[in-house]
Amino acid sequence: MENEIVLRMNGITKRFPGVLALNSVDFELKKGEVHGLMGENGAGKSTLMKVLIGLCLPNAGTIELAGSGASFSNTREAMEAGISMIHQELNLMPEMTVAENIFMGREPKKRGLVNYREMNRQTQELLDMLNLQIIPSMKLKNLTIAGQQMVEIAKAVSHNSKILIMDEPTSAISDQEVERLFSIIRSLRESGKAVVYISHRMDEIYQICDRITVLRDGEKIISAAADTLTQENLINAMVGRTLQDYYPKEHAEKGDVVLEAEHLCVEGTMVNDVSFSVRSGEVVGFAGMMGSGRTETCEAVFGIRKIKGGKLRLHGREAAIKSPSAAMKNGFAFVSEDRKQFGLFLNGSVRDNIVLSALKRINKSFFIRDHSLDKVADDTIARLSIKTPSRKTRAESLSGGNQQKIVLGKWLLTDAKLLILDEPTRGIDVGAKTEIYRLINQLTEKGMAVIMVSSEMPEVLGMSDRVYVFSEGKITAEFDHSEEVTQEEIMRYASPKKEVIIDDSKRRG
Repeated sequence: MENEIVLRMNGITKRFPGVLALNSVDFELKKGEVHGLMGENGAGKSTLMKVLIGLCLPNAGTIELAGSGASFSNTREAMEAGISMIHQELNLMPEMTVAENIFMGREPKKRGLVNYREMNRQTQELLDMLNLQIIPSMKLKNLTIAGQQMVEIAKAVSHNSKILIMDEPTSAISDQEVERLFSIIRSLRESGKAVVYISHRMDEIYQICDRITVLRDGEKIISAAADTLTQENLINAMVGRTLQDYYPKEHAEKGDVVLEAEHLCVEGTMVNDVSFSVRSGEVVGFAGMMGSGRTETCEAVFGIRKIKGGKLRLHGREAAIKSPSAAMKNGFAFVSEDRKQFGLFLNGSVRDNIVLSALKRINKSFFIRDHSLDKVADDTIARLSIKTPSRKTRAESLSGGNQQKIVLGKWLLTDAKLLILDEPTRGIDVGAKTEIYRLINQLTEKGMAVIMVSSEMPEVLGMSDRVYVFSEGKITAEFDHSEEVTQEEIMRYASPKKEVIIDDSKRRG
């Protein structure tokens, strides 16, 4: 039945010590619709969904499923009622097979033993239905992150859930995988399933969602059909103000060349014959599809990967960067795309994360002086506007945007001359993104050279002075900010081809 309400959440309120996370929030979901849920980090999106699936109990409010009252004390009860959630942090077992992950806890059995043949058969049927080219018997750890994400989706679909919640499902997958995911979502919608789609990516929200609800500071600000809301409407609803300049690029004075790569080849990758340069005060963008060689090139520059051919020149002199410690000694800093695995000590405090990389410089005596570390941490928290209850708060409890500021703050204490940013705004909200952009402006104004890898074309065009386009391990084009460059033109050079033909007018170095 069209427009049938399958879920109503009325007056949901949730308090944590010292925080009102949700304040009388209403939310509804219709059969066969994809409902976008948006808001800045800390707006209450995840808390609202956690209340729905039984991960936390509300202080007030009611939930109705198909017109009947419901409440869940755990996720199993929610799943039995037809609600599944695909979390941003994947909940899978890498050492187990794809089939074992999908049917964990409900394996088909024969004479009391797991019937692996039947489990693999059912898994294959499910994967075929979703048009996923994945082998049921292969270990999950042998799949890419994108493949693992698809397995998580298949697992949720296998429960035959009426409602699927997807939390940032595209944060670590390629454009091709995004299209496949959207195809799956459309199929689910056609079969009458309802999807709650949480994302910071506005282009995705408009592509796939029928309605959009925006939360801010624990309150519902707006809920309307997607085609009635402009991007400006959404930004204003999320941050409470109009962002006149979404990409506030400031063009700092350019100095000498800090780093120059000549004919770089990286061992164990497709990166071959890559040449580029970056000057002080300049942001150089690396554009291209996932797997095109952008990240591998950056990791080679920072000494994480081995350079098997070509040269690096630092301030005009040849340099051998064979390890991250050598890179740091030469004034390099690297912010990984996976901040939680490689950029943060999640169980550590905000203070400890900030001061760790510059401990020797801050604390020059044999004994650790807490007051010195506290002062440096407090200064960094204030300078970067890191929203945290205190310097002692554990990093894992902060929003994605504030975690990213900690990672940046850590490297700023090293007085780096070259900062490499790999997907610096992935998984953070529009307001936090703007703060990161302004911080990049501050760094280039002080003469720092910045290399920025980004899969978001508007971001790379909006914040870069020059853009190198990568495809299949090679640089296929270079664009200057002064040129009128479109996203479509960059995608033309980024798209893999059997034979890459470089337009010499767009290739310099």
